[in-house]
Amino acid sequence: MKNSLYVAWRGPDLREGWGPVGKLEFDAGIYRFYYTEGARKLPGFRPFTQMKDLDLIYESPELFPLFANRLLSRSRQEYEAFLQWTGFHAAEAPDPIALLGVTEGLRQTDQVEVFPCPLPDANGNYQNKFFLHGLRWVSNDSLASLRHLPLGKELTLVPEPNNTYDPHAVALHTNGHKLGYVPRYLARDVGALLQNTDGALRVKIEQINHDAPLQHRVLCLISARWPRDFEPCSGLEFHPIPKSLLVSASN
Repeated sequence: MKNSLYVAWRGPDLREGWGPVGKLEFDAGIYRFYYTEGARKLPGFRPFTQMKDLDLIYESPELFPLFANRLLSRSRQEYEAFLQWTGFHAAEAPDPIALLGVTEGLRQTDQVEVFPCPLPDANGNYQNKFFLHGLRWVSNDSLASLRHLPLGKELTLVPEPNNTYDPHAVALHTNGHKLGYVPRYLARDVGALLQNTDGALRVKIEQINHDAPLQHRVLCLISARWPRDFEPCSGLEFHPIPKSLLVSASN
């Protein structure tokens, strides 16, 4: 079974450059990476080290270093806590792709992140787990309020079309406090869902990790009815560059 993530890059100025530039797949024991059209369109993007050719499909039996380095080593003392923060357990030996899909592979040392393209669940609904973004920008009162929020608490979605950094931004509020934001890779789809699900879109607190760094502090679950004709990750920037993949997709 194929498991996959899109790879995004953000420029130094968050107001100008962010978008998908490639796709990471795992299928039949082989990791595969290839660039998407976003790599050609995104201002300032340069191909990754050891993956210089936009037209090639890169394959390896091991996870490419670009992504493996985004996973916490099992030898680290905080590894088990890290798994718990992300909703996994040490006994599960989580799939690297699944783990990266929740953590987004974020590092302070570069401008790369990864994310899954949402798929309908067994009941045909939209569901996705994500860590709340933007906690470092909220007030101290908002951070303090986290200690009093119960698991399962529903958050209010508030679009911010005048947001300086992203006109698709969707903030999450509760009890008069802005807690943070839906991740940027979900924001456009969430905006569409808000308009097409007749109030059936829900975001709830799945887990609060009081001992975790801010980027892993609040794990949320978003759910909605999957609208007819809803196609996430369908823009040109998501289309593969290698011609062989374009041919196979059309057959």
